[in-house]
Order: sequence, then structure tokens, then C-alpha cells
Amino acid sequence: MNLAICSLASGSSGNCYVVRGGDTFVLVDAGISGKQIRERLSAIGLEPSRLSAILLTHSHSDHTKGLAAVLKTTDACIFTNEATAADACGDLPGGRVRLFETGDGFELGELQVQTFPVSHDTADPVGFTFRREGKQVSIVTDTGIVTPRIYEQIRDADILVLESNHDESILRMGRYPWFLKQRILGEEGHLSNEAAAKALALALEEERDTEWAERPRTVLLAHLSQENNFPEMALTTVNNILEERGLLRSGLKIRVLPRTQQSPVYTI
Repeated sequence: MNLAICSLASGSSGNCYVVRGGDTFVLVDAGISGKQIRERLSAIGLEPSRLSAILLTHSHSDHTKGLAAVLKTTDACIFTNEATAADACGDLPGGRVRLFETGDGFELGELQVQTFPVSHDTADPVGFTFRREGKQVSIVTDTGIVTPRIYEQIRDADILVLESNHDESILRMGRYPWFLKQRILGEEGHLSNEAAAKALALALEEERDTEWAERPRTVLLAHLSQENNFPEMALTTVNNILEERGLLRSGLKIRVLPRTQQSPVYTI
């Protein structure tokens, strides 16, 4: 197996992913309980003791609340930047934390890891790209806009986890207080279904007339809001925008990650 990813949860109430490259396994975020992490790892035949590392995108609790519990079941270290460590790792043993600067690349076992900045309302949030043997998995969530740095990762990913947090009309008409709506809609908030679709369309349009045009690509829509989105709506919005631009093709698979359950294992 070259590269694989499985979501253990992806939504406003908790986020956690497992990435595999050969015999190297890493956990990205730990935003569900330690028990849930252990049970869902076990369901795919993986014990926490086999983890090589735990990587953190940022310090919000829906990405970190199970961190202390899962550390009790593994010797893996936490890889994060200084700002996230200060917010999320203050009560953890210092020897378990490995710091990187956002934008750094490094190796973890058989995986090449690239970090990149995203746009979210917390200190120094990041996304991750994982590469092995010419293939790429990228995780881009918790960002209000798609910057050029983010677009570089979207463009080349064979498997892309891409935030599709909300439907803008539902959010604007819903019961959230105005300040929260403004936070979500802002440049340091979350991507809407339409914004995710347009970012993906840009990448597909760029490769339309190249040798890469028909390469297999899997897009996993992630971090859906329970209040302001529906899986069917996210999928329909993305598909409709791509279809309007003539970008739907046989090699492109678009799926929605479950909010509170584990997903299938997606492999390259």
C-alpha cells in the first residue's frame, strides 16, 4: 500500500484522521475522545502503539480534546508549531513535543510531510501534505479562504481532504448569533460548499488540457457543520459547480466524510 487515509471523525464536534504510508502511521488531530480514537483505530486493524506521530493542525478543542488520553496509549510524539504547542500542549510532558515552523517539511518514517499555513482564527494554524513514491494526500480544513499556498497543495493532491463546512444561505438565515455568522463567513473562518467547489474547479481547470487531465483523484469533503449543512447539499453543490464548468470526469471521485463516524479507508 502506497498511501492511505481514514477519517475517524470530521465535523464541528471533532476531527481526527489517520494517514498511512507503507508501515508508517500518523494521527492528524485528536478532536474526539481517547476511547473513540482507540475503538476506531481498532476497527481498521490498528493499535495506538503503532502510531509514529500525532500531528496537530491547530489548538481548537475539536482538534485536540482527546490528545492527553491517546498519549497514554502510545509512545508517539506530537508534532506541531510553537503557537499551537503553547495553547494545546501546556499540560503535556515536554519531551513528547516536537516543534516545526509552519512551512517546514520533514520525514516521518516512510512519509514525507509538508506543512503550510491556512487562514483560521487561532494562532498559526496549518494544513498537511503527505507524500510517498510520487503520490500525495493533503488535508485542508479550518480555513476561511484558499490562499496561493493552500492552492499549491490542492492542485497536486491525489487524495484531497477539503473543508466544505456550510451552505452560506442556511448559515445566514439560521439561528446562530450575528457575531458567530460573521466569524464563520470571514477570511479566518470556514470554507463554504461553494468556496470549496470553486477552489477545486480552479485546480481541475488548470490540468484540463495536460497529461494529468484524466488521472484518478479523490476529493473528501470534510468538517461539515451539523447546523448549517447536509452531506447531500455539500455533494450536490460541488458536483453542480464542476458540472457547469465541464469538469466532472470518470477519474474524479467526490465523497463526503462522516461527521461522527469513521470513514472507509481511501488508498492510492
